[in-house]
Amino acid sequence: MTHAPVQGTNSEDAVEFLPAHLLLARWAAQMPDREFLLQPVNGTLHSISFKEALAQSSRMAAALLDLGLAPGDKVAILGKNCAEWVLADLAIAMAGMISIPIYPTASADTIAYIIGHSDTRAVFAGKLDDADSISRAIPQALPSIAFPYPTIECGYRWEDLVASTEPLVALPEPAAEDTMTILYTSGSTGRPKGVVISYRAYVYGCQAALERVGLGTEDRILSYLPLAHVTERMAGTGLSMYAGAKIYFVETLETFVADLKTANPTAFGSVPRLWVKFQSGVHAKIAPAKLKLLLSVPLLNRLIARKIRESLGFKNCKLFASGSAPISPTTLRWYRKLGIDISEGWGMTETSGLSCINLPFSAKRIGTIGLPVNGTEMKISDQGELLIRCPGLFSEYFKQPELTRQAFSDDGFFHTGDKAEWDETLQGFRITGRVKDIFKSAKGKYVVPVPIEARLSANPLLEQVCVIGSGLPAPVAVVVLSDAANPLPKETIERSLEATLLNTNQQLESHERLAGVFIARDEWTTENGLLTPTLKVRREQLDARYLPLVDKPFSGALIWEDRHKA
Repeated sequence: MTHAPVQGTNSEDAVEFLPAHLLLARWAAQMPDREFLLQPVNGTLHSISFKEALAQSSRMAAALLDLGLAPGDKVAILGKNCAEWVLADLAIAMAGMISIPIYPTASADTIAYIIGHSDTRAVFAGKLDDADSISRAIPQALPSIAFPYPTIECGYRWEDLVASTEPLVALPEPAAEDTMTILYTSGSTGRPKGVVISYRAYVYGCQAALERVGLGTEDRILSYLPLAHVTERMAGTGLSMYAGAKIYFVETLETFVADLKTANPTAFGSVPRLWVKFQSGVHAKIAPAKLKLLLSVPLLNRLIARKIRESLGFKNCKLFASGSAPISPTTLRWYRKLGIDISEGWGMTETSGLSCINLPFSAKRIGTIGLPVNGTEMKISDQGELLIRCPGLFSEYFKQPELTRQAFSDDGFFHTGDKAEWDETLQGFRITGRVKDIFKSAKGKYVVPVPIEARLSANPLLEQVCVIGSGLPAPVAVVVLSDAANPLPKETIERSLEATLLNTNQQLESHERLAGVFIARDEWTTENGLLTPTLKVRREQLDARYLPLVDKPFSGALIWEDRHKA
């Protein structure tokens, strides 16, 4: 049966409804010269104070109105994270308009679809990897404004409009139920859905996350996860804005490590894919066995752990988080040995970001997402689906009333689509996968891939893992090797993977046991379409690519893709 909802503790004081653009005006009055946004340009860090941020965003808001746009119009933001992205978002709200963030890694087809579906009337454009292809997706008649970086050809330049336009005299005060933004999901399957977020939902999402995380005006974060995604938008820069914290940005992928060290963050959140990437980088420098030995030596372990933290850019970081997808408990315990306690969190676009997190961090709760944030109720249905109700819930799926109706229960709980368990002993929720990710083998038995993938991920030689097997006699693990495997002989890698396979199968029910491991040649990326912009695996695409290669009896425990193709 569905158990009673688990609810985050309600605050004694009512939370003030204060939209972000009005909050910026308050910070500008209280701390006008304090640094707010810090943007590296050609290796030099440029800072924008609260006062300067208010001036630029209010001038840009006036410029949007001068271009003939009206309150209620949709304005897209297309580009990688930068200070102007945040300012444009604020300017759109100041003009009474609705922002439409678009992933900078989205395909031209997806960009064209979102612009058309959302009725976008103008677009801001920033840093892009494939500007030529993307430019063809934007209608020429659409007013376009270029951020001050190399980007697509636009009709206007950010710096020209800011310099030539007088700021708005008065900022609008939207109603709580007014639409602030429409977030298009990354689309792991089919067309992305437009998730309509009200001002109430946004403010709740930022403030509830802030209350649990506890940042302040002396804190620093690095904004690098896509701002088009709810996590960075609300639990990253949004939370930091409400805290009055400093927000740093990354100039390029190549300067990421240097920019991270410059930011010297006090709080750092990432996704499982990147936490594993960082781990692989450490193992590429220090072999896993050697590192394990060094960390087992008293006194020396503290020195080694501190040096690794500093090399990663975490010298003064006090809070770490992971979200967007389940992370292996083994990975979390590995980081714990380095003095890095990662709080696993959970949330969705439809819930306005962070909804549940293992914070304050508890080692006993590793493997769970902890408890809901204040004001959020969560429960599990008879079918094992996680249901949620909170002030941060989205208003609707844009132009999809039937889909919206199906998403909610009669008592107002949202069907998340996540399979979950409630651990009464640990007092925490555990995500076991997506309902749609469960597949049926040829034996007619259902297989839940996520817990199996978590067990396999304990092997440091594996960087990416996906269990497939719809219609197969037994499931198969498709894996991508980590950097730590590069210097090792093939025989060493095979012995390690065979041991991991045996250990994993011993912990599974008979119908779940893996037939073998398929070692993929190529890394899965957003560019080759096998990862979403938020670095989740696209299971349908992986099925299409690898099922034909594994749909035959395994001659051994392992198959290498290169050998298979030969």
